[in-house]
Amino acid sequence: MARLELDDVTKVYRESDGDSDAGVVAVDDVSVDIPDGDFLVLVGPSGCGKSTTLRMIAGLETVTDGEIRLGDRTINDVSVQERDIAMVFQSYALYPHKTVRENMSFGLEESTDRSDGEIVETVSEVATLMGIDDLLDRKPGELSGGQQQRVALGRAIVRDPDVFLMDEPLSNLDAKLRAEMRTELQHLQEQLGVTTVYVTHDQTEAMTMGDRIAVLDQGTLQQVGTPLECYHEPNNLFVAGFIGEPSMNFFDGRFEGDAIATDAFEYPLSADLDLPAETGLEDGSGLVFGIRPEDITLRGQATGERCFAAEVTVVEPMGNENIVHLRFDDADGGESFIATTEGIPRVSDDDRIGVEFPEEAIHLFDAETGAAVKNRRLSFTGAAEGTLP
Repeated sequence: MARLELDDVTKVYRESDGDSDAGVVAVDDVSVDIPDGDFLVLVGPSGCGKSTTLRMIAGLETVTDGEIRLGDRTINDVSVQERDIAMVFQSYALYPHKTVRENMSFGLEESTDRSDGEIVETVSEVATLMGIDDLLDRKPGELSGGQQQRVALGRAIVRDPDVFLMDEPLSNLDAKLRAEMRTELQHLQEQLGVTTVYVTHDQTEAMTMGDRIAVLDQGTLQQVGTPLECYHEPNNLFVAGFIGEPSMNFFDGRFEGDAIATDAFEYPLSADLDLPAETGLEDGSGLVFGIRPEDITLRGQATGERCFAAEVTVVEPMGNENIVHLRFDDADGGESFIATTEGIPRVSDDDRIGVEFPEEAIHLFDAETGAAVKNRRLSFTGAAEGTLP
């Protein structure tokens, strides 16, 4: 086990015309420090550079610039076999003609000098840990998706590596099994205490699995923090919109000193609102007003200076909660947004209600740069109410 560090790591795919200055920047100056035993999730949309970053750590892609350090050594030029890193692929990558036992043993036979007896014992121990000890003589084609995933994980674990790399390992499983495997993977990583880098585009996996998450967009690192830090204190508009389901509501507006004016509403600001002095906001400065769906309070009618009239357009009952789609104007061009409420009582399509945006829960972003100007107060606990006062 070891600490893993990425220091200004960059990957550029050069154009075929040979122009050294031309190319596609897949990963741009990414720096992350992953302590020994930490579980880091790389998350972002497709094409953001997360799998490329993982492949550079594994040695499957060369590093254009920057350094990757494992423990006290730089591994940029270290061969794949000598990095002491085990990788679990999205496709499982099991040998179809080999049994489970042979699949799990193969890496040890090829890369270590362990005796046959030691390999058999190690494979047996890991198979028991993974709950697949009764499958050792089967071939991959005789296994379910979940069983194949356990074999792929077991094959990585038997190597006892310094680092685990996992590239969307649950994406081929159905929703229920994926949820079960998320829990199993967390318990397994805690048991083994091995530094782990996990890649996913699913922000639910990122929020529930990682000690910390690193959010990437277009090859650039947007934020590194705990799941709750990224959720409640996003660095910018991208992180705020990507983390959370349903995602944060945004309204374009401008700063007017004592209020935020948008096309849909004018939101008064308290005199004691703690806007950072360094923001340099002036009257007319463009701002994006953000609020998460669960922080919106639904009222029977619009009363109060931060409560506004809205129309319910669609209600999605989820059982434990309702996802309520609303708009501020009943005309077709009205601005739409989402609130979540407890499942009972219900609101119905076409209801006219009040929506309250508690000041403690609002986020403000610079309209030009997307950088966060103000995030919600973490001490605030007022989630969306399930009743209409």
